[in-house]
Amino acid sequence: MSTMKIPLEVYVKGRGAQVKVPNRFDSTFKEVHTLNESVSTKYIPVYPKTILNKVPSPDLPFDYSLNPYQGCEHGCVYCYARPTHQFWGYGAGVDFESRILIKKNAPHLLRQVFKSKSWKANPIMLSGNTDCYQPADKKFKITRKILEVCWAFRHPVSIITKNSLIIRDLDILEKLAKHRLVKVILSITGIDEKNRQIMEPRTSTYQSRLNTLHALSKVGVPTYVMMGPVIPSINDHEIFTLGKEVHRRGALDLYYIPVRLNDEVELIFKDWLKKNYADRYDRVINQIESTHGGTVGNKKFGARMRGEGKWAAVFKRQFEIVKSKCFSNVPDIPFNLELYDQYKNPQMSLF
Repeated sequence: MSTMKIPLEVYVKGRGAQVKVPNRFDSTFKEVHTLNESVSTKYIPVYPKTILNKVPSPDLPFDYSLNPYQGCEHGCVYCYARPTHQFWGYGAGVDFESRILIKKNAPHLLRQVFKSKSWKANPIMLSGNTDCYQPADKKFKITRKILEVCWAFRHPVSIITKNSLIIRDLDILEKLAKHRLVKVILSITGIDEKNRQIMEPRTSTYQSRLNTLHALSKVGVPTYVMMGPVIPSINDHEIFTLGKEVHRRGALDLYYIPVRLNDEVELIFKDWLKKNYADRYDRVINQIESTHGGTVGNKKFGARMRGEGKWAAVFKRQFEIVKSKCFSNVPDIPFNLELYDQYKNPQMSLF
């Protein structure tokens, strides 16, 4: 457990991380620095040579992910993806949410993949690491261009997002849905708006996400909800209420992930917790540790996504009750993998 001292007199609104933490690959930066002023967001263009990521984790139900952005403006204090920003030379703290790397050539690279003779239809997840509909996409619209490529090739795609900006692309999502080529997972972590404002400061409001869920479901887009993460003594008491709310608005199923404070996320989250919920700091950390075998960031496949011990069992049981009451008949909507070959090779439709 970290013993760092956290100054409590400074709090920068609109940011989840309130600190700059050392980059493990930068030997010149070894101290934790508390923010003392607002930080502006910068968009930085990058030009990758490949765009699909092979996903080796047995915990995840997809083989490939695509992230049009690195870093995420949403600023979710608990985000497991924060440490990945270090590979680009930035920090996992406020850098992660204010230094956003833009992959403008992502749609072109994806088109090249789909045109390849070796590629076989396999659902792609947008995004898996950082949110494809984060505020940057309002300006750059890379996600829509990616969906247009998927539609052109009739290729299946799934999306996970916290942002109601997805409604902008309702027209193309509806077309994809009619051919079983898309599934959407909305990440909704609770119903307490005051908590969201400090825990996920630049995400869409909870009410906006609930409205988005209804709009997607209404036009036939298969939409699911992820309560991720569930944080003991912060939002775990909202499980039943959230389940009822999302069921009423058309969610097909409800999933969850217990909070996991991997690597540098531990320092960032503990700093945030001390500044916002000092009265329950010890209880929250102890409960997280009891969920991950005595550590706050278990990395063991299987256990890391579901947790272990008493609190993990409590979460599981609560979701089992919610699912039995609201999601007992989850429809099976398999992706359509047949259309891709026809649109990749139009001449095949002649036979």
